Amino acid sequence: MLDRLFADFDHILVLDTETTGISCKSDEIIELGAFRVRRGEGGALLPDGEMNRLIQLSPGRVLPEKITDITGITPEELREKGVEKAAAAAELLALLESPRLLLVAYNAQFDLCFLYYFLQRLGLAQALQGARFLDALTVYKDRRPYPHKLCNAIEAYALQEENTHRAVDDAKATLTLLTAMESEKDDLDRYLNCFGYNPKYGVPKPKISSIVYLPQDYRRTRPLYEDLP
Repeated sequence: MLDRLFADFDHILVLDTETTGISCKSDEIIELGAFRVRRGEGGALLPDGEMNRLIQLSPGRVLPEKITDITGITPEELREKGVEKAAAAAELLALLESPRLLLVAYNAQFDLCFLYYFLQRLGLAQALQGARFLDALTVYKDRRPYPHKLCNAIEAYALQEENTHRAVDDAKATLTLLTAMESEKDDLDRYLNCFGYNPKYGVPKPKISSIVYLPQDYRRTRPLYEDLP
């Protein structure tokens, strides 16, 4: 599985975040889930590290009720079960320690920007330097018509996982989706560091310096990577 990706990478780390809102600069990560795999004999994917952590809010910050409605995470859970930000960062850094690592997320622009500012506030943003990225959402938009939420992708490929809006569950669902899309068409490696965006809204901000952003209309007639310069 994922043979063409593992030709260039030793590990694939799929991650997902739950947050207090949509602004990576002013909101916070409240849950971080990550699932790292390596390639075993016969091409099987072998688990090689997992993270599933609630993260305490900064002093004075209130968890919006709508976030509790979406995720089921309550302020009480964050107080009682959440770890300090530095502890969560240390656990994440251990998963990032691989000389040839690919980071994958569904709607990766969102998660990676939150991750960057989370680490930057702790003086650890250099951990992402030189990383390679794959956005599973960009691939899915080339494969299926609108709508394009993770739950739609799970349904389209008849996967067993659910889009629970809990970080580690959604990370695992994204990994399963990735293997399903590879079975359909083996071109995932051509999407590396290439993110599609809705031309109606323009290039997302903040931009990730290593990413090539290309307009991706809902009515695709060819793979997005064919538009790469």
